[in-house]
Amino acid sequence: MKIKKVSFIVSAPTIRETPPAGCFPEVVVVGRSNVGKSSFICKLTNQKIAKVSSTPGKTRLINYFLVDESWYLVDLPGYGFAKVSKREQERWKIALEEYLSLRRGIRLAILLVDCRHEVKESDLQMYDWLCGNNLNTMVVLTKCDKISKSQQAKARQGASKAFQVPLEQILTISSHDGQGFDALGKCLDEILA
Repeated sequence: MKIKKVSFIVSAPTIRETPPAGCFPEVVVVGRSNVGKSSFICKLTNQKIAKVSSTPGKTRLINYFLVDESWYLVDLPGYGFAKVSKREQERWKIALEEYLSLRRGIRLAILLVDCRHEVKESDLQMYDWLCGNNLNTMVVLTKCDKISKSQQAKARQGASKAFQVPLEQILTISSHDGQGFDALGKCLDEILA
């Protein structure tokens, strides 16, 4: 996949402010706070279109990017730990659930999980929730440049077991050095074709 053009469309607090559904297929990026969603989006598009921060919870809105005038890449607020109030976390949760359960046109949900840690209960709950809403979901392990190849293999096996999916369905990527993005691009080409 060669992405040539990316345009920021809107930052929406709820589904009501998102672009009309059905105009373009959508690929949504979801994951815990600080899993590397913004870095992932910047690397995938080869453009600094998402704000990268070391502070968990930087993404607070549903951010829409139009890719090559043919599909939307959607950056969703993180779940789990974030340095914001409980009230704000609850608002994110409601907006996230509403968006994922009601939005039409989602072709793929990419669930990002930090490969340096065991799969968390909240990741499993999100995966079950996505699958329960009949969303095609791909598990992608992030930050693999921070661990050895043997640790990466162990992380993939652990994720395969935790999510109960075949090992070949678990991708490992690095937004730092680009590892795994070619394989991811091929998957996206097939899904968006």
